[in-house]
Amino acid sequence: MSRDLSNKTAVITGGAQGIGLAIATSFLKKGAKIVILLDLEEKTGVEAANTLNSEYGENKAVFIKCDVTADLEAVSKLIFDTYKTVDILVNNAGVVCEHDPRKCIAVNTTAVIEWTLKFWEHMRKDKGGIGGTILNTASIYSYRIDPFCPIYKASKFAVLGFTKSLGLDYHYDKTGIRIVAICPGFTMTKIVTAKGKDEQLQRDFEAFVRTNIWQNADVVGLAAVQVFESADSGTAWAVEGGVLEKV
Repeated sequence: MSRDLSNKTAVITGGAQGIGLAIATSFLKKGAKIVILLDLEEKTGVEAANTLNSEYGENKAVFIKCDVTADLEAVSKLIFDTYKTVDILVNNAGVVCEHDPRKCIAVNTTAVIEWTLKFWEHMRKDKGGIGGTILNTASIYSYRIDPFCPIYKASKFAVLGFTKSLGLDYHYDKTGIRIVAICPGFTMTKIVTAKGKDEQLQRDFEAFVRTNIWQNADVVGLAAVQVFESADSGTAWAVEGGVLEKV
């Protein structure tokens, strides 16, 4: 199956920088109608929207300040009232905070589930919607094991299980909504700078990550377009070193 991004309205959490902004940029390059960037970083978000509008045209991007753990009801209502139809939700906001398991799960897992279900209800064809796509940013740490970041892994393993389950044909055939996961490898973004309390563990982790393949965020943005255009619901796709592979 093939999809076209032309004239689509996309909502992207964590959209002010890094992978979220790269996805927004790639969507606009492929003709998206508008990208709605949600993020806590207000100054960064306003600047990102202004840059996108100057490059791709007036009103192509809008920023809404948003805490994904607290602002779902207010922000989703604003979006639905203003834009009526949303074609794509990208659940991209994420944190690495091994010292704070509750925050890690709240942002990476609970928020993804709650935002998915809210937009799923709005989009579903069997309840008056037009269908759509929900793209959840998981991680290679949603299926890969090493000695590091067990809390982060737990949060992302949950996202992958949730995405693959809700994305099955049983749900897709009724709702017309694709649920797909993209699993980036080590990517040059702000998130990888998070520190833990165990200094030795942190040093070991930093040595470990230097042995891995790294990529720029724009590579993940391009991969997100490929996934949108061709992926079946319930599937997950790793992008590592610029290579896209089903997992």
